[in-house]
Amino acid sequence: MSDVEVRDNPAENRYEAWLDGELAGIAVYGRSEHAIVFLHTEVDDKFEGKGVGSALARGALDDVRAEGQRDVVPLCPFIKAWIDKHPDYQDLLHKR
Repeated sequence: MSDVEVRDNPAENRYEAWLDGELAGIAVYGRSEHAIVFLHTEVDDKFEGKGVGSALARGALDDVRAEGQRDVVPLCPFIKAWIDKHPDYQDLLHKR
């Protein structure tokens, strides 16, 4: 099995996780001038238990950080739980 590749697909407002040439999962987002809001994350049943969700969360958040954005609003329960488990990503959270 190869590594999960995560890419932004701005035309679809989502990050995509690709594994072995197949779309394995998505993280849907919305953007405003100051924030990115993660709305929904989904991994295809075929890829469950292969680390796709975690790779998707990490890849998306790494991309957000690389863009210099620091206002992540995790409405998606999966992304919120992932950030809660990884304190080194909590600096990305939107400060209310």
